[in-house]
Amino acid sequence: MPLWPIYVWRKVMKRLMVVITVVVWVVIWILILSTYPVGAAVYDGKAGCIVCHNIMATRVQLNDKVIDLRIDAQEYERSVHKELACTDCHMGFSDNPHVSPQEVLEGDLKGLAEKVVHKAKADVTAVVACYNCHPQEYDDVLNSVHGKNITEKGSADAALCIDCHGSAHYIKPKDEPSSTVYKFNVVRTCGTCHEKKEIVQKYGIQSDVMKTYMESFHGKKYVLGHRGAPTCVDCHGYHLVRSKEDPLSPVIGANKIQTCGKCHKGANKKFVAAITHQDPGPIPHYAEKGLIILTISVIVFTVTHVLLEAYADIRDTFFRKTKEEVEHATEEHSA
Repeated sequence: MPLWPIYVWRKVMKRLMVVITVVVWVVIWILILSTYPVGAAVYDGKAGCIVCHNIMATRVQLNDKVIDLRIDAQEYERSVHKELACTDCHMGFSDNPHVSPQEVLEGDLKGLAEKVVHKAKADVTAVVACYNCHPQEYDDVLNSVHGKNITEKGSADAALCIDCHGSAHYIKPKDEPSSTVYKFNVVRTCGTCHEKKEIVQKYGIQSDVMKTYMESFHGKKYVLGHRGAPTCVDCHGYHLVRSKEDPLSPVIGANKIQTCGKCHKGANKKFVAAITHQDPGPIPHYAEKGLIILTISVIVFTVTHVLLEAYADIRDTFFRKTKEEVEHATEEHSA
């Protein structure tokens, strides 16, 4: 028989579970808060944000879209922005509940925000914050074919900073192999938009631009890992990428001679005409395939010939009797 009635045991167990739950949560919060110094939130505006944004998949519902607001603190500490406080970019944010950050923008930033507001997922101040540290690059982008699609056409799918560099929380140095704009990643980065069927159709751009690059001499050198192989940005530019109709484009008219001349000294009009994204047609295509087949056939024939010669030498050396050995064996048999 139990010392207490069963209903008493149930009450005790319920209270015990509550106590255990509270203790577990207290321990979890202590571990989280111990990641940063106690006063860090006051001084750098970062730790206080990470407490919430690093422990769970924080999500908000905005314009029928679910936006994940979780930040990987460890990855952030490896980024080029690790020395910045959250509020350096997310200007105007303070303790919960967060106020509308756009209210704190003034002057040039406010006007800029109105131009690019449709590029913001949740916080437009973070979209224009790049301008505070990178004003020249930001102006170049806004004056580029990508930027004009944003500011003049109101396109949300046109490229801005994070579309090429990735999330501002995780941007790596451009010389780091994991960077989206690293020498051997930048072509793939450009391809995320230029190979997307919806964007190709919407803007009427060339659909096989990446394919024709990869089939070119430049593309083949790039695939083989040649560090001198030109990529998209070497010819078209980085931030100030101009439309092919723009007379200032580096790949149009006389400008193209100058662009190609950076690598090919003495380049002229006839030379640069051969460097293009246009499909060369069926003759060069089938000529290339024929040469590939011919090369493989010659290699296979040569290797086969060498192997047969080696087999013949081994056979003659170890397995076939010489003429003298045959005659000697015949004489012994006759005797």
